[in-house]
Amino acid sequence: MGEATVTEPAGAGGAKEPRIRVTLSNISVYPRKAPFAFEIAAELGYDGLEIMVLPDTTTKDAKALNRLAADHGQPVTSIHAPSLVLSQGIWGRLPGPKLERSVDLALEVGAEVVVVHPPFRWQRRYSRGFVDHVRALSEATGVVVAVENMYPWRNRRREMVRAYLPGWDPTEHDYDHVTLDLSHAAVARQDSRALARQFGPRLRHIHLADGTASMMDEHLVPGRGTQPARELLSDLVSSGWSGDVCVEISTRRANSAAERHEDVAASLKFARTYLTPGRHADYTPPEGAHHRHLDAW
Repeated sequence: MGEATVTEPAGAGGAKEPRIRVTLSNISVYPRKAPFAFEIAAELGYDGLEIMVLPDTTTKDAKALNRLAADHGQPVTSIHAPSLVLSQGIWGRLPGPKLERSVDLALEVGAEVVVVHPPFRWQRRYSRGFVDHVRALSEATGVVVAVENMYPWRNRRREMVRAYLPGWDPTEHDYDHVTLDLSHAAVARQDSRALARQFGPRLRHIHLADGTASMMDEHLVPGRGTQPARELLSDLVSSGWSGDVCVEISTRRANSAAERHEDVAASLKFARTYLTPGRHADYTPPEGAHHRHLDAW
């Protein structure tokens, strides 16, 4: 597997500067479908796509994904296993085989990473062997299976509800590879920059978004919430980190195509600004449409 970086043209000294790839998740344009995600990613200049497996049939079809990747010059660099509630029926009800099919799909499209959520608390049998299963899949296939940080669910009394097994916080579990999601960190009331430091070399993938200390998972455009997204991206550059920064925002309540386009473009500009080595001008995304908590996934 190649490293998740691209190379910039040689500078004045002739040295080539590696650049962290910025990719786009198809969920960022939901309810628009995967072909539109490829179109907008190519138009704006993203480095590739993360495909979250959804009821959209294209997201499960390796041939269709490879054709779209070739047509738009946008490789599929990562696969997100069907872990959301809206995708629970995809590929059957058993979560273990669904993860295996996600890894198979990654191999078919040349993706290097599979992102997976920890099991829900009602998936007790799956959860007991989850850590070992994830490790075995990575070792057997060479695909990095990176477990994503989640958050505690809260009821109307704001009391914590145990929603995941073995748990929602990867810092407490022995995963080889981890995905850091900034919106999830916001819901958990954690500092994503501090989490990245705790994960250390286990950090293999970033879901770039933003959020507030809401009970809901907002997936705001980076820079519109309270997470230290700027500092985190700068840390990745200074540390020589190698991985993808994948924009995973919510535009599902966009009032127009132009509004969705602006959010996806602003997210890319934010990422590229703070993943650029050296001094540069600050960037604050335009305020955009008002996001209510009901806009959360």
